[in-house]
Amino acid sequence: MTLTGNLLIGQRAVPGTEAPIRAIDPATHQPLEPAYPGASAEHVAQACALAWAAFDAYRETSLEQRAHFLDSIAGQIEALGDELIHRAVAETGLPPARIQGERGRTCMQLRTFARVVRAGEWLDVRVDPALPERQPLARPDLRQRQVALGPVAVFGASNFPLAFSVAGGDTVSALAAGCPVVVKAHGAHPGTSELVGHAVALAVKQCGLPEGVFSLLHGSGREVGLGLVNDPRIKAVGFTGSRSGGLALLHAAQARPEPIPVYAEMASINPVFLFEHALQANTDALAQGFVASLTQGAGQFCTNPGLVIARQGPALQRFVEQAGEHVRQAVAQTMLTPGIFSAYEAGVAALAENRNAQTAASGQPAQGPNQCQAQLFVTEARAFLADEALQAEVFGAASLVVTCDSDEQIREVAEHLEGQLTATLHLVDADLASARALLPTLERKAGRILVNGWPTGVEVCDTMVHGGPFPATSDARSTSVGTAAILRFLRPVCYQGFPDALLPQALQQGNPLHLRRLLDGQREA
Repeated sequence: MTLTGNLLIGQRAVPGTEAPIRAIDPATHQPLEPAYPGASAEHVAQACALAWAAFDAYRETSLEQRAHFLDSIAGQIEALGDELIHRAVAETGLPPARIQGERGRTCMQLRTFARVVRAGEWLDVRVDPALPERQPLARPDLRQRQVALGPVAVFGASNFPLAFSVAGGDTVSALAAGCPVVVKAHGAHPGTSELVGHAVALAVKQCGLPEGVFSLLHGSGREVGLGLVNDPRIKAVGFTGSRSGGLALLHAAQARPEPIPVYAEMASINPVFLFEHALQANTDALAQGFVASLTQGAGQFCTNPGLVIARQGPALQRFVEQAGEHVRQAVAQTMLTPGIFSAYEAGVAALAENRNAQTAASGQPAQGPNQCQAQLFVTEARAFLADEALQAEVFGAASLVVTCDSDEQIREVAEHLEGQLTATLHLVDADLASARALLPTLERKAGRILVNGWPTGVEVCDTMVHGGPFPATSDARSTSVGTAAILRFLRPVCYQGFPDALLPQALQQGNPLHLRRLLDGQREA
């Protein structure tokens, strides 16, 4: 299809009227056509009004109809073919294989949530039948189900132009819950966003759904985003990005006359703990695996291992030497945007200039614009505990090794950490006692704890948690990846004393949807 640079407000392609954005090919630093003029306050209001008008009808679509809609979006994205791959490559500098894999993940995620919707367990139906003879007080008939919160504003992420963007995890989990979605496209990949937006809009039309189920807006600055968050018809927000951006949305949402939840994934340095016996037994393999994880995708993953913590000694010294050698061999990679590259350079410079950190190794120098040169730094635990700047996230292929004198100091460093998306333990059987002593702290600090793996790579499945205590996310009770992500956009409603004919199907006595209910305190088979 021909890219137009238009907004998508329901089923209408509408020219923007505000300052335009234009994608930059980070590999060449050249602008890409077309320009994307931003949405005005009136456009934001139109999209929100359509979403609100669609809400009551969409949230009561049948499980099969909604699941078919999610399946249809996946099919429409696949039907875009190579055009989507080529545009995403041009806008991000990512290799075609990475974009193809991400397209597969995006479509798999949509189909996974279609399965979840069909199963209906997310409705969490609970029934307490009436007990009219109970003494001293009778119990009325009580039934509960989960219902959709309302229209959701979703903000596309910079580092995943498909899987965390227009039809990514926040969008699909909100749609699965029965919430219309208004997406603010990320300014780094507006063409990719337009292509995917048209795929979603076509699925809306083909499935006979209200047009306000989906809209796509563009805009420079924060006006469009804050306009969405402040619109009273928006009832929740999904965001992946910087701490400053997430906090701005969170503060705006809390300042509304009706505060709303903001599910923001913001910052994480994802500590890796190398226990003594594992380090002695597997030094070379650990060094190689660590650097492979660190440099994958130029380090532009929210789960990138930005911190390594271990006891000082010959094994750790050998690990640093081996990891340093792998870093020095690492080829510079193009980063997603000039802005991300500039922020990476600033973060690396701050570490290089910090008297408490020493440069252990630098990767191959850049051969083109916006290329990330991998970096490895080392500091001592005492310095790390005394200097908050050493805990700042550097988004890219840079990591800091913290050397500790004892297991007690390792635990002290762990207690000092902010909330994290992940924490990784590398251990053998002889390290179990040390790991067991550290585990309670890590359970308080991280949403996902790994043993003998690397944090990059987030599986989309029923058990995944991609969240964590602040500032990893703004709400540690939730996940933005995995099927539990649907719970963010639901709330419980209790129906007391309803005649069966007035109840929603999910709660009717005959259980026409064949759901597994909690019936009088017992889970049905």
